[in-house]
Amino acid sequence: MTTTRRGLLLGAAALPAAQSAAQNSNPPQGKTTPGQQTMIGVPFEGRETIRMGLIGAGGRGSSMIGEFLACENVRITAICDINEEHARKAADAVTKHGYPDPALYTKGDHDYENLVKRDDIDFVYCPVPWPVHTPAAIAAMEHGKHALVEVPVGLTIDDCWKLVNTSERTRKHCIMCENCCYGYNELLVLNMVRAGILGDLYHGEGAYLHDLRTVLHDNGEGTWRRKPHTERNGNFYPTHGLGPVANYMDIQRGDRFEYMVSMSSAHFGLEQYREKNVPKDSPEWNEKYVEGDMNTSLIRTALGRTIVVKHDVVNPRPYSRINMICGSKGLFEDYPPRIYIDGAAKEAYTTLDPWKDQFEHPFWRSQGKTAREIGSHGGMDFIMAYRLTEAMRKGLVPDMDVYDAAAWSAPGPLSEASVAKGSARMEFPDFTRGLWKNKRATM
Repeated sequence: MTTTRRGLLLGAAALPAAQSAAQNSNPPQGKTTPGQQTMIGVPFEGRETIRMGLIGAGGRGSSMIGEFLACENVRITAICDINEEHARKAADAVTKHGYPDPALYTKGDHDYENLVKRDDIDFVYCPVPWPVHTPAAIAAMEHGKHALVEVPVGLTIDDCWKLVNTSERTRKHCIMCENCCYGYNELLVLNMVRAGILGDLYHGEGAYLHDLRTVLHDNGEGTWRRKPHTERNGNFYPTHGLGPVANYMDIQRGDRFEYMVSMSSAHFGLEQYREKNVPKDSPEWNEKYVEGDMNTSLIRTALGRTIVVKHDVVNPRPYSRINMICGSKGLFEDYPPRIYIDGAAKEAYTTLDPWKDQFEHPFWRSQGKTAREIGSHGGMDFIMAYRLTEAMRKGLVPDMDVYDAAAWSAPGPLSEASVAKGSARMEFPDFTRGLWKNKRATM
């Protein structure tokens, strides 16, 4: 999610749309090496001080520096960005917190491969353009570091399998940086679901509905984030809406995504914005957009639940992730947050306020004041950083693992394949190799 000036490794790492769809219409099965074992339930090593390497010091990377340094015993020892100015500003932010000047790696697209070789890094945070997520995470794990990767973790099913296999072989965690799972409402509702307030779950909905037209046409993030709209047609960004719903439904912990279908609408948004706002001599007028403005996907789980996932970033609209979960006793829906419980007077929605004292999540009960003061995205970024580094310090099992990262990212390439085949059914790989049936705790 960083704003690097050249789209780090963008051309080399991206696959053409046709090749991507062909790969993902028949997902390969994961191959293991002798002795390879699952990473489910594997705790962090536990250490007093957590040392972080940062790959990507643009908008997202620089904004998270303060979040991590506000956590107990966290140090940033090295920073990589192909833009030296970005790297230097990020380093200055570290020293302003009173810590030593981190080492800088700014010598081209592959200098992150030198950063991950250092022996003073425990985990590598990768807020880089999407095509670099998989290679950066693999490089980190291959050199003995845990990887924290922005969303989505991979652009193809093959990427997802590579991350799973690398994590299992190296015994290092690959965690997707899905901050929305740590939102106040998401965690409060998760506690209510666990307590049975909504009954038996049968349906959920999530989305990324966000007017990003100005971002897509700027000279920073837009230089790489607009490119997929000229190459692919599907849901580019499924995890913000899908991750919380997956947690409600215990996906990979007693249920799994089984198959999905997807369709995309016609496209108007980017063309009309360009007509109004982009000078006629701009190279952007050479672009042809193929991504439908609204992608809608429908997932069915092994236990027969259904999930709707939507994506629209090119039209005027209020922000929403929908965040709906339906059960036999009631339902919750966000934007605005409202809940209905069977038997309520006048069959009307109410606010979450009456439920907060009983079901507010411990993360927010203990860290909410700090999160609201310094945390971006309503505080969820700090809660995410706090929880990850706490788990590393205390030697706990991470809340989310490489199997979650792979399963939540898979609707991206699977939606493209389904759209390309007339909304055909696409099977989800079982990244856990059957272990999804085992109940286990999360969050």
